[in-house]
Amino acid sequence: MTGLLARSNPLLLLAWAALAMVAAVAVRDLLTGVVMLALVVGIGLVVLPGRSGPRLRYLVVLLAALSTGWSTWLVGDRDLVVAVTAGLRVSVLALPGVALAPLVDPSELADQLAQRLKLPARGVIAVTAALQRIDLMAETWRQVSRTRRARGGGPGRGPVSQLRHLGSVSFAVLVATMRQATAMATAMDARGFDGADRRSWAELGPWRRSDTALLVLGVVLTILPYVLWWSR
Repeated sequence: MTGLLARSNPLLLLAWAALAMVAAVAVRDLLTGVVMLALVVGIGLVVLPGRSGPRLRYLVVLLAALSTGWSTWLVGDRDLVVAVTAGLRVSVLALPGVALAPLVDPSELADQLAQRLKLPARGVIAVTAALQRIDLMAETWRQVSRTRRARGGGPGRGPVSQLRHLGSVSFAVLVATMRQATAMATAMDARGFDGADRRSWAELGPWRRSDTALLVLGVVLTILPYVLWWSR
């Protein structure tokens, strides 16, 4: 079962992220928060693939939880339980989305949105192109950084040098991204993406039994914090 989500329907991944937001609303006490976070982490270790993107992205969730807990403790009654509960709520809210985001393939998502949800093809293609741009921006950033270092233009140890390097790389990535987007728009217009009313899709959008089972599991996990809340 390990890595099951890597082969799952992209709509299922979006559904899990949305269900996490619904479940986080019911995290009103410390026990519910601890139970839900433990379940999210435990199930994630089972169903997520071993390599599902950079692990540093989880640092964003940790910082968000710590800052929320700290601000709740600081501006509230300085109740540690309330502060920890707030941090747990943010963790339950954000962790599934951060974990699942690298697993969503833009092309597969487009197939599902158009074929299964019957969304307008023009909007689906626009969203897909934008998501692919995001992936290419990250790769462009790495290429520009490596090129500057190879030419002796890497950042120094001081903060001023780091900021200058960040600014120059950001500008180079912005220019490259605009050029790539212009080339893509020209190619899409040349292939009739703007005027076609009906479109065909290269890949099918299947929904497997495992997707249904995982969706049911997500719904159960969403209901669980409400049951714990109402039973107290």
